[in-house]
Amino acid sequence: MIDLGIWLPIFGGWLRNVEDEGMPPTFEYNKRVAQAADESGFSTILIAELNLNDIKGIRAPSLECWTTTSALAAVTDRIRLMSAIRPGFREPAVTAKMAANIDHISGGRFEINLVSAWWEEEMKMYVGDWLEHGDRYDRSREFVEILRGLWTEDTFSYDGDFYTIEDAILEPKPVQPRGVPIYAGGGSDEGRTMIANHCDHYLMHGGSPEKIGRDIEDMRQRRAEAGYNSDDMQFGMAAYVICRDTEEEAQAELDRITTIDYESEGYDSYDDFVENSKLDSEIDLKDYSVSNRGLRPNLVGTPEQIVDRLQEYADVGLDLVLLQCSPMLEEVQRLGRDVIPKLKRVKTRV
Repeated sequence: MIDLGIWLPIFGGWLRNVEDEGMPPTFEYNKRVAQAADESGFSTILIAELNLNDIKGIRAPSLECWTTTSALAAVTDRIRLMSAIRPGFREPAVTAKMAANIDHISGGRFEINLVSAWWEEEMKMYVGDWLEHGDRYDRSREFVEILRGLWTEDTFSYDGDFYTIEDAILEPKPVQPRGVPIYAGGGSDEGRTMIANHCDHYLMHGGSPEKIGRDIEDMRQRRAEAGYNSDDMQFGMAAYVICRDTEEEAQAELDRITTIDYESEGYDSYDDFVENSKLDSEIDLKDYSVSNRGLRPNLVGTPEQIVDRLQEYADVGLDLVLLQCSPMLEEVQRLGRDVIPKLKRVKTRV
C-alpha cells in the first residue's frame, strides 16, 4: 500500500484564504502535532525550510526548520523526520555535521529534503544572493556530493565551482549506514536529471494519478540511465486532505477554503513561486489556496473515499503522501483514527 506522512505546520497553517486556522506557529503546538502523528502511525514528518512565512505573509511568524527538527528528534519515538535544506542558506560541511548529529539524536530517523530554492525575495533578504535556475541545481549537486563525501570518507576534500573543502573530517558518521537519505523535487529537465544522478528519492507536487505515474516512470528511466537500480528510488507527493463523515461536509469545507483574497500578503510569495520556478504543468488560482498544488490529488471525502483514492496512487507506484490539513492537530488525530487503520487493512489484503 502507501505510507502517510505530514507537513509540520510551522507557518501557522496552510490556507492562504483563512487568516486564523487555530494552530499557532509555536514549538509547543508543533510538538503536539508531531507527537500525535507519531502515536497515530504516520511514517514521516516534513519540516519546511523557509525563513519567511509564504503562507500567511512575510511579516507573520514561522519556526526555523533545523532547530525545530532537532528538538522534535528528542521527543518522538518512531516517526521519521525530514528537514528541508536550501543550499543558499547553509554551508554543506556544517550541514553534514548537523545532519549526522540529528541522526544520532533521533536514533537513525533523519532525512533531508533538498530544495534548490525558488523565492528570490527571501534569498536576497537573508544572504544577499540569487542564482538563476540552472546554477541553483549545479550548486545543489555540489552540496550533495559534499554531504555524501563527509558521511562516507575518513578525510574528504572537494574543489567545485561553488564550494571548496580541504581535508575535512566528520565524526561521528550518521547512524544510518548509507548516510542520511536525501529526497528532492523538481519539474525541469535539469532538475530531474540532477536528482536521478545524485539523490535517493523523488518528491512531487500534487497531481492526478496519471500525471504522477508518468513522472515516476520518467524518473525510473533517468535513474536507470544514470547506472542505478531504479527500484531503490522511492516516490512521494504533497497533498492536502479534507476528511469528513460525509461527502457533503467535505465539499462544504473545500468551498470554504478556496475563496481567494487577492489582497492577502501571501499572494506576493505565490507570484514569486510561479515566476522563478520551471513548472511542468499549468497552475491556476485554486492552487494558490493551499501550497504545493495540494488540492490536485482530490483527497476530499469520507475516510473510505480517501483510502480508495490513495490506492489509485499506490497502483501507479507512489510510496509516500505527505499531507497538509487544517486544523492540523485535530485532523491528524482524525486520520489516525479513521484512515490509517483502513489503509493497513487494505495492505494486509494485498
